[in-house]
Amino acid sequence: MASYKPVIVQTYPKLGEKVTEDTLYWKSYKAPIQIKEFGAVNKIDFSPIRPYNYAVTASSRIHIYGRYSQEPIKTFSRFKDVAYCATYRDDGQLLVAGSEEGSIRLFDIGGRAALRQFEGHTKAVHVAGFLADKYRIISGADDYASKVWDVSSASEIITYREHTDYVRCGCTSKLNTNLFVTGSYDHTVKVFDTRTEKSVVTIEHGHPVESVNLFPSGGLLVTAGGRYVKIWDILKGGQLLVSLRNHHKTVTCLCLTSSGQRLLSGSLDRHVKVYSTTSYKVVHSFVYEASILSLALAPEDETLVVGMTNGILNIKHRKHEEKKPSGRRRRPTYRTFVKGRNYMPKQEDFLITKPVRNHLKKYDQLLRSFQVSKALDAVLQGPVRSNSPEVAVAVMQELNRRGTLKNALAGRDEKQLSVLLTFLIRHVTDARFAPVLINVAEMIIDIYMPVVGQSAVVDKQFLKLQNIVEKEIDYQEELLEVLGMMDALFATMARKKPVPLDENKVDGL
Repeated sequence: MASYKPVIVQTYPKLGEKVTEDTLYWKSYKAPIQIKEFGAVNKIDFSPIRPYNYAVTASSRIHIYGRYSQEPIKTFSRFKDVAYCATYRDDGQLLVAGSEEGSIRLFDIGGRAALRQFEGHTKAVHVAGFLADKYRIISGADDYASKVWDVSSASEIITYREHTDYVRCGCTSKLNTNLFVTGSYDHTVKVFDTRTEKSVVTIEHGHPVESVNLFPSGGLLVTAGGRYVKIWDILKGGQLLVSLRNHHKTVTCLCLTSSGQRLLSGSLDRHVKVYSTTSYKVVHSFVYEASILSLALAPEDETLVVGMTNGILNIKHRKHEEKKPSGRRRRPTYRTFVKGRNYMPKQEDFLITKPVRNHLKKYDQLLRSFQVSKALDAVLQGPVRSNSPEVAVAVMQELNRRGTLKNALAGRDEKQLSVLLTFLIRHVTDARFAPVLINVAEMIIDIYMPVVGQSAVVDKQFLKLQNIVEKEIDYQEELLEVLGMMDALFATMARKKPVPLDENKVDGL
């Protein structure tokens, strides 16, 4: 008796994203840790000094988390209403935050009560931060005003009232001790120098501005508002360099990596996009379960923290290669067993081959014993059906070659037929499997046509299959029309030949 030949499963090219260095880099984070806050997370800020704790502003509290802690190590809760924009000073010792009642509070990381309270705004303060000299604070509020404060005396130094709508975002220069930027819902971004009484640069973003950030060099400014992220050259008076529109909803937050080589943007469309700051193309993307309000990266990109509208804090830590302890190996390693596997024998060598026993798959074993119906059931079960549809199609093709496909499809109860129809509905329009599955669908219709109407579940699936096939036919007809138009255009272009100038000349002219 001839030996059984296993079913040959045809391999198809896998379609997937192009694996780049950025893909590998941004996918090297561990599974995320999720923490539930008391309200929407409006600001996340990492301490600039080790151990790189981070402050999370949500509801009427500011929580300080350790790098790897899932519980806050400190809480500032002396707010009557919602707190906003808790930001560290460059030395990591002080923290400043705005509030809904219009006051600004300054906290010592080692204490609990506020060291200073700055009063002067009449509405909610959404922007608060330290200038590079560490002794002055800037603020922006819903009363359209931007102010500069002295930390030691808790007094107001200067007020700017150039915006005509809420001031909702701002940042300070790390290089220039007098420079800061504010963004407003009046669609403008203004660059202020504390030595002057007016703004030095005004930029028209075109949408309500949600976030601003300065590049480490201090010469480039990135703004976010609406669906747009825009890059501006401040040194050229606010000249627009690039306008990016890769989000489907409003962009709410921006962040730069430690090196400044990558820019991250978070949006209400639940995506975080990573851009290259050389080409300004999207090099990676993260998807989250809710709209994003804030995001921050730890120094050296070790931790990525994202805050969402539903109060969830999503924390991802970078994976580190664990050093295996160098101990005495009791058993030979895998390398020992595969040693010499690719060795090419020489003429004087004696080649001794070891017979390799091929283990048959379950469906091959059933086909070998001519149990065609059970073999088809084996490839339509759970993981094989969903993860490897090409295996099921290969078995159907083999049964058709043997002439036993109709026997395998017949005699099925409601549950078995429903599984088979579900597989057809999912894959019949796939160009790789269509030739085989259309033949299977025709056989099923011929076999089970007399019993149509006896099961509501099966009838519903037959109608769904019919709708899918009709839609696919419509798509194919439209594609053929487009191809016809393209052929006509190409034919017209091919017939047009350049006419030499000499042929157009008339004698004497």
